[in-house]
Amino acid sequence: MQDKWKPATKVIHAGHIKDSSGALVSPLCQSATFVFDSAEQGASRFAGDEAGYIYTRLGNPTTAELERKMAVLEGAEAATATASGMAAVSSALLANLSHGDHLVASKAVYGCTFSLVTSQLVKFGIRVTLVDFNDLNAVADAITSDTKVIFCETPVNPHLDVFDLDGIAEIAKQHGLISIVDNTFMTPLLQQPLSHGIDIVIHSATKYLNGHGDVIAGIICGSDEQIEKIKYETLKDLGGVLSPHDAWLILRGLKTLDVRLERHCDNAEVIAQYLLNHNRVTKVYYPGIKGHSGHQFIGQQMKRAGGVIAFELDASLEQSIKFINGLHLFAIAVSLGDAESLIQHPASMTHSPYSDEEREAAGIGASLLRISVGLESVEDLIVDLEQALSRI
Repeated sequence: MQDKWKPATKVIHAGHIKDSSGALVSPLCQSATFVFDSAEQGASRFAGDEAGYIYTRLGNPTTAELERKMAVLEGAEAATATASGMAAVSSALLANLSHGDHLVASKAVYGCTFSLVTSQLVKFGIRVTLVDFNDLNAVADAITSDTKVIFCETPVNPHLDVFDLDGIAEIAKQHGLISIVDNTFMTPLLQQPLSHGIDIVIHSATKYLNGHGDVIAGIICGSDEQIEKIKYETLKDLGGVLSPHDAWLILRGLKTLDVRLERHCDNAEVIAQYLLNHNRVTKVYYPGIKGHSGHQFIGQQMKRAGGVIAFELDASLEQSIKFINGLHLFAIAVSLGDAESLIQHPASMTHSPYSDEEREAAGIGASLLRISVGLESVEDLIVDLEQALSRI
């Protein structure tokens, strides 16, 4: 029945199991370990012969409810929660890559993901090739006999490029590869990569899923087999598991995800159009505008364009910084998906792990700015942007 519910119903009711006390809100199970009825029961659970909780690093009732809900929302068989979005990225990759394997990844990704695949994975003898996923021929050409995984974000941080999930999944299946997509910017309400043939979907649950800027978390969704492998062969040993309290906060935040996303998208569409028409803005990156390369995917792969916008100013670095510092309603912060509108400078902040040459190759210039449009009155946000732009 849950699969037939509308998204607004799923975010509230999916994955919930009625509590024996009758509590409307799911209780927080703030316990590190769980008591066995007998030594024999403990041995049986460790052996996997009996279902039940052992230790919160291996599973917890509160975290399990979040995982069930996210699996339903993404249309997955299963999900596992992690302590951060990067824990989700690293666990999903390390569960599927070994010494001597090869990874094909998008050349434009979140800065810490870039650092992970270019600096950390190579320490374990994993080769990485970065390509432009706008060119599916380049993706296919990068595959070797040692390739095991294809990884990308879409939309991409920070330019909001949108990649063809059907095409990526087809290439992966032709070569027997695991495809992994970071769906953070869209959430499962705006895009469901698994329905396009992708194998594993990850999220920084810190962002829209929680929506209140008070939790660091990640989510991995996929098949029962993949999640079992990631959770019990990799994540339990790396230790990047989510705390029950943070899982409980995300469960609370998810209840309003549907209505929050509507406001985020509505506001972003208006602001993108405003920036597009401003004489101090030279380029706007937002799939919701017709000139953006990702606009073709709206209504097909993506329901709407989301709440993140990047843009370039006709300004020097000093003027761009002056603009940022002159804003009142846009907090200078590097996250996204919060109730508050945020602004950041990718070249010196989220994408600082890139070298100057790598940033230039990725098109991350000194005047590129990224905003996460919040839930404030869009009229007030535009007034704030206007007064700050007028000062440069």
